[in-house]
Amino acid sequence: MIALSLPGLKPFLRIVLFGVLFISAPLAWSQTKPEDGGHELQVWSGGGHSVAGGRGDSDVWNVGGRFGWIITAPHGPGFLKGRFEYAVDVVPLFMVFQPGNTAYGGGFDPLNLKWILATRDSVAPYFELSGGTLFTNHDVPPGTNTVNFTSSAAVGVHFLRESCNWSLEARYMHISNAGLATPNPGLNTVQVRLGIGKFLHRRN
Repeated sequence: MIALSLPGLKPFLRIVLFGVLFISAPLAWSQTKPEDGGHELQVWSGGGHSVAGGRGDSDVWNVGGRFGWIITAPHGPGFLKGRFEYAVDVVPLFMVFQPGNTAYGGGFDPLNLKWILATRDSVAPYFELSGGTLFTNHDVPPGTNTVNFTSSAAVGVHFLRESCNWSLEARYMHISNAGLATPNPGLNTVQVRLGIGKFLHRRN
């Protein structure tokens, strides 16, 4: 559990407030479901615990913002029919609670490949593959490196609403320095992520 006195809380609240205001702004766009040619705006926060396959006994918590491009109309067979989205994430706060210290940092995920199933109701499941970089003030894991690369796979669902959309997902993330330092045991986590955002298309 993250205590209210943690120094990362105030930046988190500022990020959330900015994200809500940004998402709520009318701009020159209108609300819609995922639609080819449209965009996704989202702020999100996630956290989880380490699992087998690397260093253990660690927890992570991160906050980020997303801008995405809905590239295609629905394609594919049967229940797998869906739209392809490419997105970029900025991660201004990434905390790793690990033996010996708590590492603070941030990152950038330039590669998010997302498949949103083309449902006709208010629930839109999706699958995602992501990759990016992470920079921290302490080695992650301890005794390795402050620069790491992140790769992850997620399955989730969008709950589509008129004012905003909510998303809930389970994400497996691998953190590794890719041989920049020795040793390179890596850190594997399973996280739960909650997001709030909008799918937008330009008004006619």
